[in-house]
Amino acid sequence: MRSICWFSCGVSSCVAAFLEPEAELIRIKIDDEHDDNDRFVAEVESVLGRKVTTIQSPFRSVSAVVRNVRYINGVAGAPCTRILKRAVRERWEYENPGRNRYIWGFDADEEKRLARLSVEHENHAPLIDRNLTKAETHGLFLRLFPGVERPAMYRLGFGNNNCVGCVKGSRGYWNRIREVFPDVFAARAKLEREIGACMLRGGGRESTYLDELDPNVGRCDPIVPTCGLACFAEL
Repeated sequence: MRSICWFSCGVSSCVAAFLEPEAELIRIKIDDEHDDNDRFVAEVESVLGRKVTTIQSPFRSVSAVVRNVRYINGVAGAPCTRILKRAVRERWEYENPGRNRYIWGFDADEEKRLARLSVEHENHAPLIDRNLTKAETHGLFLRLFPGVERPAMYRLGFGNNNCVGCVKGSRGYWNRIREVFPDVFAARAKLEREIGACMLRGGGRESTYLDELDPNVGRCDPIVPTCGLACFAEL
C-alpha cells in the first residue's frame, strides 16, 4: 500500500513526515502562501532526504476562486479550501488509483478533523498517536530539524502557516494581517466589496466587512514551542 504524507508546509506535517520515513511527501501549493515556504520546503527536504512533490489547482489563488464562484466564506465553508486543496487531492487520487495510507499532521487537539476524513483510504495521525499538542510539536520540530527556521508566518506571530490572508481567519488574525501585510488586508477588503460578502461571521457577533473592522478587537496568539516528554523520548 502506498503511504502518502500530505505536506502542508506546517511544522506539524514536517514532524509527521519525520515520524513516517516511508511516506511520500506531497504538497498542495497555493499562490497565497508566504514566499518563505519554498525556502522551508527545500531545507526540510535536505534534512529528511526526501523530495516533496508539488501539485496545484489551475485556479492557483484564493481571489481567483472567490471571483469565479462569487462566494467567500460562510455556512457552506470556504470554497478556496474545497477547490484549491480538496479537489486537487481528489484529482491526484483519480490519476493514482488504489487504496492509500495517508499521513496527516493533526495534533492532539484535532481528533475531530481526523474523524471527519473519508474512510476510502487509511488515515493516520502520528502526532495524535503520541498525544502531542501544537506547542509540543513545535518544540519537537526544533530538536528534529536543527538549523531549520520555522516558516515566516509562525515567526511573525501567527498560529498557523495558512495562506497570507486566510478567509477563515478570526478578527484578531485579520488585525494582525493589517499590521504585517497591509497590502493583503486592503486587497481582501476590496474583494469582499466586489462580491458583496464578508468573511468575518459567527462567534456571537454580526458579520463585519474588513474595511469596517475595529483595529482593537481580537487577538492573534503566536505558538510558543514547548519541550514536553516527546523531546526526550526515543521516537
